[in-house]
Amino acid sequence: MTSVAPIPLRLLPDTARVESDGELSIGGIRLTDLAAEYGTPLFVYDEQHLRNRCREARAAFPGGVAYAGKAFLCGAMVRLVEEEGLSLDVATGGELHVALHAGFPPDRLVMHGNNKSRDELAMALDTGVGRIVVDSFDEMDRIEHLVAEGREVPDVLLRLTPGVKAETHEFISTGQDDSKFGFTVSTGLATAAVERAQASPHMNLVGLHSHIGSQVFEVESLARAFEVVARFAAPLNLEELSIGGGLGVAYVESEEAPTLTELGEAVAEVARTTGITSRVTIEPGRSIAARAAVTLYTVGTIKELPGIRTYLAVDGGFGDNPRPVLYGSDYTAFLPRAAASERPETVRLVGKHCESGDVLVREASLPPGVVVGDIVATPVTGAYGHVMGNNYNMVLRPAVVFVSDGESRLVVRRETLADLVARDLG
Repeated sequence: MTSVAPIPLRLLPDTARVESDGELSIGGIRLTDLAAEYGTPLFVYDEQHLRNRCREARAAFPGGVAYAGKAFLCGAMVRLVEEEGLSLDVATGGELHVALHAGFPPDRLVMHGNNKSRDELAMALDTGVGRIVVDSFDEMDRIEHLVAEGREVPDVLLRLTPGVKAETHEFISTGQDDSKFGFTVSTGLATAAVERAQASPHMNLVGLHSHIGSQVFEVESLARAFEVVARFAAPLNLEELSIGGGLGVAYVESEEAPTLTELGEAVAEVARTTGITSRVTIEPGRSIAARAAVTLYTVGTIKELPGIRTYLAVDGGFGDNPRPVLYGSDYTAFLPRAAASERPETVRLVGKHCESGDVLVREASLPPGVVVGDIVATPVTGAYGHVMGNNYNMVLRPAVVFVSDGESRLVVRRETLADLVARDLG
């Protein structure tokens, strides 16, 4: 049996602390107390961590920061982003509605999407969205038709495909030429898009945008993609160049990830060497939200198979964290009641959905003595968990709480059985 060290604080939110009795607290509240009060599964977000990362991003990119709402979005997060002075990136009419419903200033919204419908674009124009990131010639057609009907001319950025492939899973790699996103630089589509946008009286071209993928660990890849866009933009004298988002985070002990500050320094160096005068903006999502949260589960079944493995089944699964199933993503786990303990036991942490692939952590290291009813936690679940949640097997989606300075508040209530049939007309 190999001994594994206690869960490292670098995988936990900024305010995570191991109390004198070995229990873990976040925001001054013990996780076991949160589980008892709100039930499980439960997303627990460290509000101070979110604010710290927003502030780090603003310092690293003084040209502007738009939080990528696709990583984690709810009314409380929208208001936090506004309070921290960031813009907000939305990618669908649904995300736009959530942002507006929470009172976010429309002129600080950035509208994304590779296939924006006429209705979504009309909604963006009618509500005064500050920037539309145009992704195709078909989208230009729709914008021109909508403006011709009497709507205001929008400020737009063109999304370019720089031909830089990120070293990440193919499903979240978007910067290579073979991509559904953007105008490809190498094929001449980007040049044609710029010429059309500049000639159109129905759109105001203010900048260029690129995004090479998500969970990118190599700052050099992001800087290289920005250099392609910067050199392309040099003769255009545009107001803004956005490098998109995609900076990776460490999910397990063996990973190391760069910081927003390090990315800012690399991008600033490219700006200096290329001589561009445009303001450089960024759209971080995962790097702000991921490590801010842990997910709490209750152990319901322990199945020991001597010589094979032990299965630890909890009351959630890929309904609240589909990333392991979608991308083969790895996570770690710990017991909040024994956060200071070594973790020599290896188990497979699985969910309650009727799929053998419903695995949260394939090789989870835990302390000995786990029993039914224990609370087990998976860290770094603040991005692409809550927003990707689903109802397979009609499992209820979890609640979300924010914690700060010894106080907790419910920001998304737990789904109810009534919610499951609210849209059912049968």
